[in-house]
Amino acid sequence: MVIDKMGGLTMTGVMMRLKALVAVSASVALMTLSGVATAQELAPEQLALARQYVDLTDRASIFEVTMVEIGIGTMRQIIQQNPELTEQADATVGEVLEEFRGRKGELLDQFARVYAARFSIVELQEIVDFYGSPTGQKLAQVNTEVSTELQAVMEVFTNNIRPEFFAKVRAELRAQGVEI
Repeated sequence: MVIDKMGGLTMTGVMMRLKALVAVSASVALMTLSGVATAQELAPEQLALARQYVDLTDRASIFEVTMVEIGIGTMRQIIQQNPELTEQADATVGEVLEEFRGRKGELLDQFARVYAARFSIVELQEIVDFYGSPTGQKLAQVNTEVSTELQAVMEVFTNNIRPEFFAKVRAELRAQGVEI
C-alpha cells in the first residue's frame, strides 16, 4: 500500500503489492508441489527467522490491503446484482473481514516458508539483523515508495528506448537487404 502525501492510498502501490502476493503465492504452490518447502526440510529456527524478517518488512500490510480489495470486489458483485442489499452487504462484508483478520498469520507464515527455503539460518540471521537496524527499518519503510518510483523510471526508459531499438533493428535488416 502506498500512501500519498495527502494520506490517501494509491492504486499503483496496491496493485504492486497484489502482484507480489500473486507471485509469492505461485511460488509457494510450485514449491509445495515440487516438495521443496516441506516442513521436514526447514528447521524451526530457520522458519522463525524468516517469519521475523517478514514481520520486520510488512510495512504495506499486504494482508489487510488484500482483504479490503477482496471485500470491495465482493461488495461490487453483490450490489451490481442486488442494489437493494447495499447496507446489508456492507455490514456482512465487514463482519466477514473481521472473521478473516485472524488468518493473517497463515499468509505471513507462507511468505516466511518461501524465504526459509531460499536462505540459510546464517543468512536469515544477517537479514534480520540488518532489517532490525535503523537503516534496515528505513529501507523497509520506503521500499514500496522506491519501488513505485523505480517502476516509473523503468516505464519512461522503456518508452524512450522502444522506438530507438525498433529503428536499430530495422536499419540492421535494411543492411541485410530486407525492407520493412
